[in-house]
Formats: sequence, C-alpha cells, structure tokens
Amino acid sequence: MKWLELHIDTNHSGLETVEALLSSLDIDGLVIDDEEEFQDFLENNRQYWDYVDEDLEKAMRGRSRVTFYLPADETGFAKMGEVRIALEALKQQRTDCGTLLMTLEDLEDADWENNWKQYYKPMEIGERLLVIPQWLQEDPKVKALLSQGRVPLILDPGLTFGTGSHATTRLCLTALERHIRGGERVLDLGCGSGILSIAALRLGAAEAAATDIDDKCLTVAYDNAALNGIGADTYTVLVGDVLSDETFRTRVGGGYQIVVANIVADVIKALAPMVQSFLAPGGLFLCSGIIDDRAEEVAAALTAAGLEILETRDAEGWFSYLCR
Repeated sequence: MKWLELHIDTNHSGLETVEALLSSLDIDGLVIDDEEEFQDFLENNRQYWDYVDEDLEKAMRGRSRVTFYLPADETGFAKMGEVRIALEALKQQRTDCGTLLMTLEDLEDADWENNWKQYYKPMEIGERLLVIPQWLQEDPKVKALLSQGRVPLILDPGLTFGTGSHATTRLCLTALERHIRGGERVLDLGCGSGILSIAALRLGAAEAAATDIDDKCLTVAYDNAALNGIGADTYTVLVGDVLSDETFRTRVGGGYQIVVANIVADVIKALAPMVQSFLAPGGLFLCSGIIDDRAEEVAAALTAAGLEILETRDAEGWFSYLCR
C-alpha cells in the first residue's frame, strides 16, 4: 500500500494550533519535531551525555514541524484537500503560526519497514565476536565468518539503545573479549540494549546482571538475550538508579568479577566511589563513553576512588579505562 507523508511547517507557538486543526479533521498519530523542546530536553538531561551529534542539532535548528500520514488513494487525497483548505483559513485568521507550508512525500509500506535495515551490516569486533543483525543470520558472509570460529552476537538494531557501531561500545566489547575467561559474574551498569552483558555471556561468563534507569531497556535487553538463546536463569535485567537509590544498590548486590559501565563522564565519576562495593576481590571495572576532553578528569576520579587503571584505550575521540 502507498502512503502520503505530509509535513506542515509552523513555529513553536503554532504547534498546538496545527495539532488541534488536524484533530478536528480526524487526523491523529502525529509526529512532532520542535527545536525548543529538543533544546529543553538537552539542557535538562545533560548528565546523560557529553556529546550531541552536530547533524542532529543542525536538523532540528529552527524546526517546528508536524508530520502525519494519509493513504495514497481517493480518500487520502480528499482529506489532504480538506487540510489545505483549513490551512488557508488558518493563515487568514492567525499571523503567529509561521509559514504553515504543507509539503508531501510518497511512501511505500516497504519504505517504513525495511529501508532502515540497509544501514546495518555484520560487524567483526576484536578477534572473536561477530555482531549480527537479526535478519542477516542466514547471510552467506555471516555463515562464512561463523565457520571460522567467530562468536555470534545477534541483535535487533531496530530496538536501538546500542548496536555495536559506536566506538565506545566497540572498545568495551574488545576489552570483554580479552578478559572474559569463563565462569565470571558480570554486572552491566546502564545496559541499554544489553549488548555488553549479552556479549559477556556469549564469551563464556556464567551469569550477568544488567541495570538501567530507562524501563524500556527491560524489554529490549531481554528480547536481545532471547535472540542469543539466553534465558532468565543466567541473565537478569533490573530497572533503577544505582547512584541515588541505596535499596536498589543492595538489590544489585556485589561479588562481580567484571563490572562494565558504558555511560558518560559525569556518571562514571559519580560511580567511581561505589564501584568496589560491586566488585569481587581482584575484580575488574571497565568504563567507557568518555569523550576525549574529559578523559583526564575521569581518570583522576577513578584513581581518587582507589581504583588502579590497568589499561587505557581510545578510538575516534572516545576513551575507555580498565581498572582494578
């Protein structure tokens, strides 16, 4: 089936008016892009990142846009005509809603469902791991690599939250590959998709626990674990904040041979004093997500917390530390 993707450009103050107009025409399921809300979101959640992609900021600059979809048939074109008439009337009534320009794109169902998949390919990481998008398991190249002894790590990239493509994730996966000997208990703080803890289990860890403050990660991580044949008998995902919730920290427990945190500098600095409470004697703490201009201050915080930095690695402007 074909669809019409329609965009109405407005401004921040006009968004509510345009939404109401479309709702009055029985058009719901809107997608809202708004620079002001985007900037507010960034400002109020700065503790969760040190870097925001410039292309994303550029794409949002000056944008207040409402996107909606109609079937590309007689009914849809008739409804589009209704919207045009209503927009013209609105332009006469209001001068504070921006351009109210409506633009159109044609889409096939397949565009929505499959086109994004072309951006994901199997990834060889380190000497052993092979990250495989779920739909490429039968790909001849994948089978050839697996026949050479690569360990498969199957993910559904559509679930986002970490796919192995980012330098910080690759740094962590490579370190896990080197230091998982078999039989370890692993803790993944800020697990996202679960890629690091699931990889640890695929590499031979006996059990893993994963935590995140975002409850959506609960489903995502368990779903990715299931793709790899990993069940709740060896894998536990918990939702909570180890930094602020002492009860939750107790629930997470300790005695882990490896603790990994691929987060951001500020969170790693805050974690540093409590890392020892999670680790077994002689255990390792692996952290990444540290942009280069903050690497020294994170290293200082780790050292001040009594951790010895054993390895420092970097890639594409990002750092990782392996500590004991």
